[in-house]
Amino acid sequence: MAEHHSDPTVPIPESDHELISQCRIETFKSGGKGGQHQNTTDSGVRLIHIPSGIIASGRRLRSQHGNKKAALRILRKKLEASRKKSKQRISTKISRAARERRLSNKRQHSAKKSLRKKPSEDTQ
Repeated sequence: MAEHHSDPTVPIPESDHELISQCRIETFKSGGKGGQHQNTTDSGVRLIHIPSGIIASGRRLRSQHGNKKAALRILRKKLEASRKKSKQRISTKISRAARERRLSNKRQHSAKKSLRKKPSEDTQ
């Protein structure tokens, strides 16, 4: 499922109850360590934020309730991160010295590789 960026005009709810009401909740067997308990109970929780499509899941703890709280924390962090605008990259010019250094290294590498070739018939 593709992740969509959330709309910055829609506020992120302060209360967990309101945020959960905007999500689709899925439970699953969390697997991993924990043996028989984790293999038999649906303690893993996946929250899918419907307005943005952002997915967060919790599966470390043995209880579904604890995993839901963990998934909510992760979802809040992801929603906040999706609202931040990334800074525009300022492209810089490569310095003359750096360009010369790169070309010099290329020439040396080329000369080294040309020495690996079999000698031609006329050079013998």
